[in-house]
Amino acid sequence: MERKTITEVVAALIWDNGKFMICRRPKNKARGLLWEFIGGKVEPGESKAQALIRECREELAVTLSVGDVFMDVIHEYPDITVHLTLFNAQIAQGVVQMLEHFDIRWITPDEIPNYEFCPADDEILKRIMKI
Repeated sequence: MERKTITEVVAALIWDNGKFMICRRPKNKARGLLWEFIGGKVEPGESKAQALIRECREELAVTLSVGDVFMDVIHEYPDITVHLTLFNAQIAQGVVQMLEHFDIRWITPDEIPNYEFCPADDEILKRIMKI
C-alpha cells in the first residue's frame, strides 16, 4: 500500500478584541478564494514556530509572537494530505499588509458560518465557536 506524504503546515490563531484574523486564498492557488488562517508549509530545517514567523513576515509583513498549540488536525485533500498545527499567536511588530491574500478580515466566532473555509479548518472552527 502506498504511503501518502504528509505535508506539515502551520497556521496562526490571532485574536484582537474578541475577533480573529482570517485570510482569503488567492484566486490562482489550490482552494482559491476559500478562507483560512494565516500560515503555510514548514520548510526543511525550520521549526513549526520558525515557519509560522517566516510565513507571516512574507504574507503580512508582521512579526509574530508564537504561543502554544491551539489544536492540530490531519486532513486529506485530493491533491495533498496536510498535518495542520494551529498556534495561538499575537502580532509583536508591524502593521498587517496584504502581500499575498485576496482579502483579510477580523471576525467573531459567531460570524464563522458566513464564510467558506478550507475543509481542513472545519474541526478547528467548531472548537472556536465553543469558546
